Amino acid sequence: MAVPIAVLDCDLLLYGRGHRTLDRFKLGDVTDEYLVSTYGFPRQFIYYLVDLLGASLSRPTQRSRAISPETQILAALGFYTSGSFQTRMGDAIGISQASMSRCVANVTEALVERASQFIRFPEDEAAVQSLKDDFYGLAGMPGVLGVVDCTHVAIKAPNAEDLSYVNRKGLHSLNCLMVCDARGVLLSVETHWPGSLPDCTVLQQAALTNQFETELHKDGWLLGDSSFFLRTWLMTPLHIPETPAEYRYNMAHSATHNVIERTFRTIRSRFRCLDGSKGTLQYSPEKSSHIILACCVLHNISLEHGLDVWSSPATGHMEQPEEEYEQMESMDSEACRIRQELLLTHFS
Repeated sequence: MAVPIAVLDCDLLLYGRGHRTLDRFKLGDVTDEYLVSTYGFPRQFIYYLVDLLGASLSRPTQRSRAISPETQILAALGFYTSGSFQTRMGDAIGISQASMSRCVANVTEALVERASQFIRFPEDEAAVQSLKDDFYGLAGMPGVLGVVDCTHVAIKAPNAEDLSYVNRKGLHSLNCLMVCDARGVLLSVETHWPGSLPDCTVLQQAALTNQFETELHKDGWLLGDSSFFLRTWLMTPLHIPETPAEYRYNMAHSATHNVIERTFRTIRSRFRCLDGSKGTLQYSPEKSSHIILACCVLHNISLEHGLDVWSSPATGHMEQPEEEYEQMESMDSEACRIRQELLLTHFS
């Protein structure tokens, strides 16, 4: 007797016997316009991800007919760019909501494994000089290796009664430290910091600080806003500019540092799972941190493939909380000397 299809468990349909993949959706059957509107990216970009992640997504499982890498990637992109596990998204590629969730987890981990491949500071001398030249071309600020700032991403309240993720607005969030270049390419990303930590504390404890104080680039610096302390490798604006040179320095600093704010807006616009419009990320802090990092990897890959900044504004409500901080002036005399020399040499 025929069994009504409605009573069959979806996973039985997905994972029958015999180690084969089940392809329900063919990229070649739809237009680029459809792919971009539904999954956020065009066909060739998706093919690139299949080549990049295919081996990781084809790992042996206890189930004999696994979901193909292509379908897993489409499911994950659909979630990242819409922030939703809506049934219509799964229906489009022929999988259940539960399978969608597993696909997001698999693709997220595959992208996180490759984060150091796509998010890194340049190392060779020519690339470092090119980085400085690009920043100088924005507003005349010399020696800049990157702009740094923090942004908050809303998450669900952890199961444990942990107040460390409650930010100044009373919402649970992760405070994410990022550095980008003049094009918005991310050079450093740390997504795991609890939302209660102020930006200056995040930077103080971050791997980025150790990297710059022990290893990197003695002939350049990052730009940070007034929520950070002035350091020999981190130039901040002057609290109360008085001379024309100090005003020019602050103006150049602000115009250059604005790149990171545009980058944050771009990431939230492209990856709606992070912008708060569909609610908070419904995962543990650790898994949420990995999803944010995976989106950052995709952001860099998209720029590498010429998919530049989207012009549409982010619609979510989860912007960085306004911090009530006192001006962070450094007691580091060497950092003050470097900033003063910069003022005299380039802005007087």
